[in-house]
Amino acid sequence: MEMTSYEPGVPSWVDLGTPDLDKAAAFYSDLFGWDCPEGPTEAGGYRVCSILGKPVAGRGPQMNPGPPVWSCYVNVESADDTAAKVSANDGQVFVPPMDVMTAGRMAVFADPIGAAFGVWQAGDHKGAALVNEPGTFSWSELVTTDIPASKAFYGAVFGWDAATHGEGPGAYTEWQLGDRSIGGMMQKPPQMPAEVPPFWGVYFSVANADDAVARVTELGGAVVNPPMDIEPGRFAVVADPTGAVFNVIARSAVSG
Repeated sequence: MEMTSYEPGVPSWVDLGTPDLDKAAAFYSDLFGWDCPEGPTEAGGYRVCSILGKPVAGRGPQMNPGPPVWSCYVNVESADDTAAKVSANDGQVFVPPMDVMTAGRMAVFADPIGAAFGVWQAGDHKGAALVNEPGTFSWSELVTTDIPASKAFYGAVFGWDAATHGEGPGAYTEWQLGDRSIGGMMQKPPQMPAEVPPFWGVYFSVANADDAVARVTELGGAVVNPPMDIEPGRFAVVADPTGAVFNVIARSAVSG
C-alpha cells in the first residue's frame, strides 16, 4: 500500500537508534531489501531507508541509554500542542518539539507508565510511503503494565478509542481511530524480564515468517520468540546483531 499522507493520530514512521549504522544497514538491507544511503551531513548520521525509491524506515546514531531500540512515531497536526497534552496527562517530554530541517517537526515522549513514543508533524517528509508489504512497517503495539491507565492517556492525547478482545492475561486491545484499527496493546507477559520497561513494539511484514527468522539468524541476529500462528497471520520476535528487538509477520490472506 502506497501512502502520500497520514491522518492525525495514525502511526506514520519508525526508526532505529543503533550503535553501529553500517552493521545495521547491512543487516536490514539484506533482510528486507532496503536501500540505506548515507544522509546529508546536517542529518547527523541519520539515514532514510527505501524500497523502490519510497521511504520505509529510518536509522540514526543511538541516543537512548541501554540497548538499541526501534521507535514509533504518530502523525500529528502540531507537535507542540501534543506536548502540552502529554504533560497535562502526566506523561513525560523526553525530547521537546524540534524542527528536522524542512522534513518536519518531531518530539519524543513517554506515557505515565514509561513507554516511549514519538510524534511527527509532517513537512517535506510525510512518513512511510510504502506500508503493509514485505519489508515494510505494518503494525505498532504497546506492551504495558497498566492497560486502563494507557487507555486513558492515549485517548486523551490522540483521541484513540480502545476495543479489547478476550479477558485476562491473554486479552488484546486494538487502538481505533474512527472505524479503523491503527495499533495494538497487550499486557506485559510474565515471562518477559522484570527489567524490561513498557514499550512500543514495531512489526514489519514479510512474505514468510519462518524464512525471515532463518535469515535473521544467518545474518547474526537472534530469535526472541520463534514463529507462531495468531489470528492475523504468522509472526516471530527477533533481534538484530546489535540487540534491537522487532517483530516480523506474514499476514494471512484473510487479514490482508
